[in-house]
Amino acid sequence: MPINIITHSDCLEHEPGSGHPENPQRLRGVLSALNTAEINPDLYFYEAPLGSDVQILLAHDEYHLERIRKTAPVEGEASLDADTHMSPGSLNAALRAVGAACQGVDKLMNGEAETVFCATRPPGHHATPNQAMGFCLFNHVAIAALYAQQKYTPERIAIVDFDVHHGNGTQDIMRGRDGIFYISTHQNPLYPGTGQVSENLNNNILNVPLHGGTGHTTYISVFAEQVLTALDAWQPELILVSAGFDAHKDDPLAGLALTDETYYWLGETLKTIANNYCGGKLLSVLEGGYNLDVLPGSVTAYLQGNLKTGS
Repeated sequence: MPINIITHSDCLEHEPGSGHPENPQRLRGVLSALNTAEINPDLYFYEAPLGSDVQILLAHDEYHLERIRKTAPVEGEASLDADTHMSPGSLNAALRAVGAACQGVDKLMNGEAETVFCATRPPGHHATPNQAMGFCLFNHVAIAALYAQQKYTPERIAIVDFDVHHGNGTQDIMRGRDGIFYISTHQNPLYPGTGQVSENLNNNILNVPLHGGTGHTTYISVFAEQVLTALDAWQPELILVSAGFDAHKDDPLAGLALTDETYYWLGETLKTIANNYCGGKLLSVLEGGYNLDVLPGSVTAYLQGNLKTGS
């Protein structure tokens, strides 16, 4: 089956400020690449709906939602913290990202698709229940997991996060929740400073911190030994992915040394796990990736990997 790409032009209207690494050109580059890639005939594009307050409140408290709404400027720029800013288009961009993730869950659980990629921004995995941070306003993958759990009642959901930064927000939201297993590979030490092995919790949290300089061969060995072993034991009924591409060797914000070959391998491997345990149901959400020259190719490689493995 083709990959469903869920996106929206509103996601290009989030302008966090001149020189900010999380800028609209990231998504423009990805969409341009997908529209010209050899895999384009295997991609079906859909417009994301606006996410709802009900969906957002599955993962965030009312204070957080109200603060985002009150901070959203009519003109100019407003800041939530030193790194996380809003422009007049930011609220709708974030709502489209929430809507895309939840629509992706619906497509998978209703049998309309087997593989979904949400090409949206801003990213989300640093957003905690009550705090926007690290470029993130709402935690889209956490919302999607709780939305799936509430609406479709799968017994076991896995969230796999391969962004170079630890998804502290996703961990905070999922910690102690039955039926959801959050697994993260990330560079350590690095922002936001969380994601230590001491934070692990059986069948709920698995952190796999990596030393700076870790490259393709070491990464896939560690991923196979720890992440794939955990997923095989968990046997998820739905897999959600925080797909950050800032662990690439040329990314300016971190120090891992992954390549497009790594992302192809991740796409193929995670799709294989989805085929083995949950009828192919795999939803990936764009997180980081800040080198404009390499991000489009990394996303394309990951999706090529998704397509390599049929159900």
